[in-house]
Amino acid sequence: MLTDCLRSQYNLVINKKKAYRFCQELGVLHSQRKKQVQHPRRLARNHTITGSNQLWQLDIKYGYVAGYGQFFFLADMIDVFDRTIVGYHLGSSCSAKSVCSMVKRALEQRIAPGAAMPIIRTDNGPQFVSRAFGELAQQAGFVHERIPPKTPNMNAYIESFHATLEHWVLRKEQFETFDEAFHAVEEFMDFYNNRKMHGSLARRSPADFMAWVSEQKPDLTRFQRAV
Repeated sequence: MLTDCLRSQYNLVINKKKAYRFCQELGVLHSQRKKQVQHPRRLARNHTITGSNQLWQLDIKYGYVAGYGQFFFLADMIDVFDRTIVGYHLGSSCSAKSVCSMVKRALEQRIAPGAAMPIIRTDNGPQFVSRAFGELAQQAGFVHERIPPKTPNMNAYIESFHATLEHWVLRKEQFETFDEAFHAVEEFMDFYNNRKMHGSLARRSPADFMAWVSEQKPDLTRFQRAV
C-alpha cells in the first residue's frame, strides 16, 4: 500500500521491495508480531504399546445423507492395543467443543481415578489444534501428539477402522435422513466393539479380548504393538 501511495502521489518508479529497503534504512519498520503458541505442538514418535489405554488414535470421518444432500461427521477414537472404539461423536457438524466433550467422556469411562492417562494422537485438523483441545489436554493430563502432514500411516489404526466403516456401511447404504445414518453407524459401532472378531486379538472381539485379559491374565507379549 505504501508503494502504491508513493507511485500515486510522487510518480515514482518503485516496487515494494525497494520501498521496504528504504523503510528499513530509515528505521521506521515495526517489529514483526511474534506468534504466541499457547499449547506447544508435540510430534508423534514411536512407542511400544503393551496394554490398553496407552495410546488412542483420534480422527474425523465424513458420511453423506443423500436425502438432504449434506454431509455428516463422525469423530471417533480407537485404542490401538485392544482395538476398542473408546468414544465417538456423530453430528451434522463437528466443532472442537464436540470433540472435547467426546474425549472427556471416554476418559471418564475408561480411565480409573489416579491411573495413567493415554497418549492421544491426531492429525492437524482445526478441531485438534484448537485452544479448547489444548486446554483439555492440559486439564485432563494426557499427552496430545500430532502426526506430521501427509503421514496417515502414523494414525493407521483409526484409518483402518474408517476404511472398514466405509466398506461395510457408508458405501453400501444410501441414507435419506440423518437419523437413518446415525442409527446405521451406531449399530456398526456396537458390532465392531462387541462381536467383530479380529485376527490380531486371537480371533476375539475387542470386548471379549479385554474380558479374556482381565480374567485369564495371559502373557501379552505377542500382542505388543510398535506404533
